Amino acid sequence: MYGMHDGRALSRVAAALVLTCLAVFGVAGTASAAPGDTVKVFVVGDQPAGLPAVAASTLGDPGRAGEIFELNRGRRQPDGGALTGPDDQLRPGWILRLPPDARGPDVKQAREGATTGTTVTVSLPAVLAVIAAILLALITAAILGRRRAGRWFALVGRLFHALGEPARRRARLARRQSLGARLAGDDGTLRRAYDAVGEVAAMRGPVHAVRADQAGTTVWIATTDALTEPWQRLDDTRWRRPGAAVAPASLVAREEQSVACLVRAGADEDGEPVFVDLSLLDGVLSVGGDPRVARDVVQNLLAEIARVRPNLPVAVQTASVTVPAGLAVVPRVPVPAYAGRPAGGEGPLRGAATRHPVRGLIVTAGTPDEREAAELLALCGTGAAGWTGLVAGEVTDGAHWRWQAHADGTVDIPVLGLRLTVPVAA
Repeated sequence: MYGMHDGRALSRVAAALVLTCLAVFGVAGTASAAPGDTVKVFVVGDQPAGLPAVAASTLGDPGRAGEIFELNRGRRQPDGGALTGPDDQLRPGWILRLPPDARGPDVKQAREGATTGTTVTVSLPAVLAVIAAILLALITAAILGRRRAGRWFALVGRLFHALGEPARRRARLARRQSLGARLAGDDGTLRRAYDAVGEVAAMRGPVHAVRADQAGTTVWIATTDALTEPWQRLDDTRWRRPGAAVAPASLVAREEQSVACLVRAGADEDGEPVFVDLSLLDGVLSVGGDPRVARDVVQNLLAEIARVRPNLPVAVQTASVTVPAGLAVVPRVPVPAYAGRPAGGEGPLRGAATRHPVRGLIVTAGTPDEREAAELLALCGTGAAGWTGLVAGEVTDGAHWRWQAHADGTVDIPVLGLRLTVPVAA
């Protein structure tokens, strides 16, 4: 901890540094005004005058001529001359600095010039001595107060980060807008994703998510499932098939494709879209975290659903959510009696999600209160009325999928181990 002893030591170091600078440079009389400051001056006229006369007319006391001399000693005048002694003859056109209390009709206001200050000549050894003293003081201060110095450096770092944040925010927004425009016209990837769903269904169980790129297709399946060649295991839940998938023709594959509801949740770190299957949502998707980005997630999902399930009924519980064209807005859905609770809570890969077709959506923004949460369970929970819930907010009870939105425009899908960039909602 930074103690009183360390504070006194730092004060002594600072004092030593000041004395060193004064010893090297010296003190050049009365301090000059900084360039740009307004000062009081006397302009010498055509009639010769001396400093006592100037002091008498501006300060009311010829005995204060010495003060005017000290303020103007060695200061270069417009004609190149300078005042070197108190008895020097003043030349027409000279401009003399006056003390602040100068008064009278001969007193003028002027702005201090950058070139009128006293010139100090310092030798190279003196400069090196001062630099060495500064470095020694800084090293000593760092040793004595390293903890406090660390806090100051951290504070400065945070300040620079904050100053650069607006530019970074604009760059992130531009990338997200560009991503949205690119994905909006990408229908080929969606077809490949459905091909992968059908191909995997012919071998094993359902696909929870798909990533299709130029080199191949990656799928996320349950940890208990396994695929055969040409699929290759990447980890417990991910399998990859090199090359383009072949559209399946089996009855099982077609049935699986008809039930699946693949929607793009965003793009991964390589800019490739990742699709999730909402038919495996089994209830409510809660998108917590940053409200603005969470709302973008839900709005993008609605736009995707409008592409793959046109005319799907949508009941909106919050006015801030906009339903895209192509979906059928319905009035408030009657809430049935509900006695059960959703099964499983760890997500589609490790939980006990039940596949059911997406027949209708309940959409809301903000954290539901107790009554609204109960209604969501009754409408969207396992074994309930069969609706699917999309919530741009935290649902504390009954959400089978929980995603986390961040202010940088990304969303975490923990059960898939993914962080995706979210396009800006149209």
